[in-house]
Amino acid sequence: MIRRLALVAALALAASACGGSSTPEPSTTRAALHGAVPNQDQPRPSFQLVDTAGKPYDFAARTKGRVTFLYFGYTHCPDECPTSMADVAAALRRVGPTIADQVSVVFVTTDPWRDTKPVLRTWLDRFSPAFVGLTGSPTQIAGAEVQMGMPISKRVAAPRSHGSGRYAVDHFAAVMAYGRDDRLAAFYPSGVSPGDIATDLQVLVKG
Repeated sequence: MIRRLALVAALALAASACGGSSTPEPSTTRAALHGAVPNQDQPRPSFQLVDTAGKPYDFAARTKGRVTFLYFGYTHCPDECPTSMADVAAALRRVGPTIADQVSVVFVTTDPWRDTKPVLRTWLDRFSPAFVGLTGSPTQIAGAEVQMGMPISKRVAAPRSHGSGRYAVDHFAAVMAYGRDDRLAAFYPSGVSPGDIATDLQVLVKG
């Protein structure tokens, strides 16, 4: 049961994820960005979790003033999560180190039961060792999602093809991009190409 986030007429976003959840409503203008631009001013959220090295990570403090891509997902996701991370990694390779070094990428697991710190680190390293992985208790992760203004992720039954006892996680599925002004600049559902993301990165880094 997977419903995907998609850009449709007037950039209205449908509910989606490796399960399905609602998303903030975007504006009908793209400004200078290819991602969906939110209607409302949304500041960089403040939440604290733990990184893959076991150290506390204060999201607002550690990423303040930096262009930051934030995504909530899980390593057992069959499609949306690995595709999104691969697209961001490809976009960063396109812009080169001068711009890439000014961008933080943070992935928050919505499946702390299976995504242990080593599992999360190994999975993220497939895309980039620079990507930050965060975890915590289910309550802490739900608190971060509330800070984001997004629906709380939940475990749902997986298709039989996944095997007995397996489950999927229903979660918000879009990469959220924060600018140097610490405001949500855009979010990227599936379908936005790495080339378009790379073009936006150059705009975001300039501020």
